[in-house]
Parts: sequence; structure tokens; C-alpha cells
Amino acid sequence: MATPDLSDREQYIAYRRELRGVARWSRLVGFVLVVIAFALFVWPQSGGPWLLGPLRTETWGWIALVGGWLIWIAVIVRRTRYHKARLAEADDAAR
Repeated sequence: MATPDLSDREQYIAYRRELRGVARWSRLVGFVLVVIAFALFVWPQSGGPWLLGPLRTETWGWIALVGGWLIWIAVIVRRTRYHKARLAEADDAAR
């Protein structure tokens, strides 16, 4: 894989698109969990049940919110590592 020349606008745009593709599904799952958490927080106030199974609805919301944010943090770490590895290819090629 060729190292991107980030000073060239077209290659920069292509590289940004490539970075957005890294861990795309994980990012989507994290977003969906955060939306589900919001729904679980609002549901009891709009007439839904206060308990879902053994736990309160709000507790399930906190679990979903924490899970979503942990996935997002993992995606950020993964994309950063990918970016560093791609730029390290440029440093190795320059030597």
C-alpha cells in the first residue's frame, strides 16, 4: 500500500475516506448503543415499564451508554494505531 502524500489535496481526501472506513461497523454499533441508552432513559418517563427483567430500565440505559462509549474509545485507539502505522511506512520508505 502506497503511503499517502498528505500535502496533495486529492490524496489527503482519499486518505481521510480510508481512515473513516477503519472500524466503521464498530463505530456504528457504538452509536446504536448510545441511542438505545437514550431511549431506555426516556422510556419510563413516557409511560414505559420501570423494570426490564431483573434490573431497572435506567440501569440498562447506563449499561448501554457505557458500552457504547467503550466501543467508541476502542475505535479511536484503533484508528490512531492505523494512522501511525501508515505514517511509519512513510518514515521507513524515506530512510
